Amino acid sequence: MLTNQTVVFAGGGTGGHLFPGIAVAEALRAAHADIKPLFLCTTREIDRLILEPTGLAFMEQPIVPPQRSIGGLLRFWRSWRGTREMVKRMLDERRPAVVVGLGGYAAGVAVKLAAERRIPTAIINPDVIPGRANRYLMRHVAKVFCQFPQTSRYVSAGYGAKLVVTGCPIRRELRRLPERSVAAAALGLESHLLTLVITGASQGAQTVNEAMLAVLPRLKLQGWQVLHLAGRDHAAAVSREYHRLGIGARVIDFTPRMEQVWAVADLAVCRAGASTCAELTACGVPAILMPYPYHRDMHQRANALALAEAGAAIHVEDMKDAQRNAAALHPLLESLLRDAGRREAMAKAARAMGHPDAADRVAEALGSLA
Repeated sequence: MLTNQTVVFAGGGTGGHLFPGIAVAEALRAAHADIKPLFLCTTREIDRLILEPTGLAFMEQPIVPPQRSIGGLLRFWRSWRGTREMVKRMLDERRPAVVVGLGGYAAGVAVKLAAERRIPTAIINPDVIPGRANRYLMRHVAKVFCQFPQTSRYVSAGYGAKLVVTGCPIRRELRRLPERSVAAAALGLESHLLTLVITGASQGAQTVNEAMLAVLPRLKLQGWQVLHLAGRDHAAAVSREYHRLGIGARVIDFTPRMEQVWAVADLAVCRAGASTCAELTACGVPAILMPYPYHRDMHQRANALALAEAGAAIHVEDMKDAQRNAAALHPLLESLLRDAGRREAMAKAARAMGHPDAADRVAEALGSLA
């Protein structure tokens, strides 16, 4: 039972790591009002932007990602030592009931130290292919909560029994979207127009931005409006380019209110991060997915293929060149913008593979672990 206890969520650096943890924390508090969620995040600004509006307690770990250079390894080593001492103090003071890893370099110290102290541990693995941190931590944890059944193909045989397919947790607001007119007004959009959403997730995606700016002038957008989540580092330049092109798009850098975005979305062009895939399927949004092309294991590509094989999305390789990407996107967008029947079939397929109750399922399992 989880009663008046701390539950630690370790990880951060991107929305894809934090949002599933936030969803589980909210589900835990809904079931146990006296639960005290605590996030051990990174010092990246995106973590604060995401966590502060939730009111959830968080501590910034000094940990930095490892780099191959001598200087980078030294910085990582120093940050690892500082993080280890910080986590030790937190474990002594808070005595958490459970420690949950959210993926990435910011999860490792807390999960491993907790496991060494026989504190129940688990990780959330929302991508088809586990990342390096999760592959390492699987040996230390009791449960691995997965979004896709295909993950079983990418883990050692000895860890298969730890996998639990729950879906990727999404926030409570995304389970019941606001009225379209209300969401459109909040975003500065027209509720009677169809909406093409472009997003590179919490930090934006430059190649997606460039591809869409190259292809949109070639499309007939009558009856459609564009909502472009460009990322904090790119929004000003993207907005200027829309102005130069004479396209009246609504450009924003980032919003934590994705329920508003998906409430107005009739078609999306986006990355294939785990949280994005979870939200698309739970909300029934048809999408063209352009997976992040720079990861060694191409895990976003595996996510995109899982949705494409189910008929929920179309997978397009990001060729890292605006004109080549635009050439691939043009016939797909030209067709989908005009084909309401195909969009609805994709939306139906997306909803069929969604797990809107994933946060509750993970919260319940954590209660059993504790």
